[in-house]
Amino acid sequence: MLVWWLSCGVAAVQVSRRAVVLGPLCGGGGGGVSAASASELQKVEAETVTLFEKNTPSVVFIDTFVEQRDALTMNVMEVPAGTGSGFVWDKLGHIVTNYHVIRNAVEAKVTLVDATSGGKIVRTAALRGVDPDKDIAVLTVDGEGQIDPTALRPIVVGSSSSLRVGSSVFAIGNPFGLDHTLTQGVVSGLGREMRSPTGRPITNVIQTDAAINPGNSGGPLLDSQGKLIGMNAAIFSPSGASSGVGFAIPVDTLKTVVESLVAFGRVSRPVLGVSFLETQQARALGIDAGVLVLAAPADGPAAAAGMRGTSRSQDGSLQLGDVIVEIDGSKINSESDMFKALDLRKPGDKISVLVARGQRVAVDGSAQDDVVTVKVPLDVTLGAADDLRLSRAFY
Repeated sequence: MLVWWLSCGVAAVQVSRRAVVLGPLCGGGGGGVSAASASELQKVEAETVTLFEKNTPSVVFIDTFVEQRDALTMNVMEVPAGTGSGFVWDKLGHIVTNYHVIRNAVEAKVTLVDATSGGKIVRTAALRGVDPDKDIAVLTVDGEGQIDPTALRPIVVGSSSSLRVGSSVFAIGNPFGLDHTLTQGVVSGLGREMRSPTGRPITNVIQTDAAINPGNSGGPLLDSQGKLIGMNAAIFSPSGASSGVGFAIPVDTLKTVVESLVAFGRVSRPVLGVSFLETQQARALGIDAGVLVLAAPADGPAAAAGMRGTSRSQDGSLQLGDVIVEIDGSKINSESDMFKALDLRKPGDKISVLVARGQRVAVDGSAQDDVVTVKVPLDVTLGAADDLRLSRAFY
């Protein structure tokens, strides 16, 4: 964004957070724009224009549709549900976007820019795979080889591991249906956390002040070299419009998930094989720290290791299940901590889980103090969950 401000004394041009003083505008002294200042301004603008033009063919526009029954004819029709953004991942026609962009949609149409002719290509997309826990989806628009590979320009993938606060970033997307809109800002923060559509935390999220609005979801966040460093996913805003606080899923997380979805159509995520009580409800029962296990199915990895779920005794009192308080030595205070610990592992890994066991609650909800709580170490071999099974109740 180019911001001009003028006064009778001095004019300044703000470009990419840098101010270039141009000299007096009125009253003696003459001056005007120096050749060096004008050259620097033109260079910065040219770099931004080049970055946008180079990456425009890599960014796509996504229209989603849902089924709706006509009240008069009772016919089922497809009606527009929303719009979003995405980007070309490879020459095979894989498109990456946010899961929440296509969630509940029965059809999605993708509009691409032909990298050779500059014309628009519209295709009905097919779903390749999703990872709701990371808010990532992969579509394909070339299932029958109908698109010339030369028409596709995959985005250049960078790295998010070396990002620093203050680095320049650029967001390209389709806010409010306005296709291929460029906004500019900086990395405002690193290591943020946000909730995925499933409620599971997404960690190491990038915070930026580049304007991100409805319709930008799924679009790329680029560094000053035009390389992908994140996927725009959410904003913090009371009004729903950009407030200067936007969030992007880091590309290092994105790469691992997308490669699995492209190759297998699914992501295998490690699971303990338990269902649990949410932290707020557990605190009402007097559990100050840890994750209360509600159930541990007999055929799951947790039960195989000896973990116990919540049950009722013969006298009607509630026998609380094990409370997970540590995983491999790391303190577990909430389900968020548990998810973070599991995200560092893969199916088949063996982990050490420390649980608190023994507390009982009477029928009226009052605690019984005659039961001693003990710490029990368990060795659990993690199982695998298929993220296409969205209604799963165990983690």
